[in-house]
Amino acid sequence: MGLGCLCGLFGYTRQSYYQQRTRNVYQAIKEDVIIDKVVDKRKEMPRIGGRKLLYLLKKDGIHVGRDKLFDILRHENLLVKKRKCKVFTTQSKHWLTKYSNLIEGLVVTRANKLWVADITYIITDNGFVYLFLITDAYSRKIVGYDLSQTLECDG
Repeated sequence: MGLGCLCGLFGYTRQSYYQQRTRNVYQAIKEDVIIDKVVDKRKEMPRIGGRKLLYLLKKDGIHVGRDKLFDILRHENLLVKKRKCKVFTTQSKHWLTKYSNLIEGLVVTRANKLWVADITYIITDNGFVYLFLITDAYSRKIVGYDLSQTLECDG
């Protein structure tokens, strides 16, 4: 069975088959050029994003659409990972006395036998506020709380 017959079974001509094959080769070469340019740009600026890369590629004469560029970067695993913005509030490396865990191995069998405390922060428009919680370890109900702008004790 010849190529013309096979193309006819799928409703295509031999000419369209060869044109598509040529287009695929051209696209693969263009993607390789884009990937090489992106790798070169990332050597200079490691955390440069996709939109700036798109601008620099167009400046170099390589015209590619934004979505196509992002598809290529995603396929080649070249997208820049977002940095997580995290505030570290616990500082364990200090000179103050560190106490051992007094409840290690303790099995809580009823309410009000053990209370635990925690401090967390909440971001507001005016900055941070601190939330102090006292929780019953058995029932996990909040026994007491305080919302304050500082970590100072009222006494």
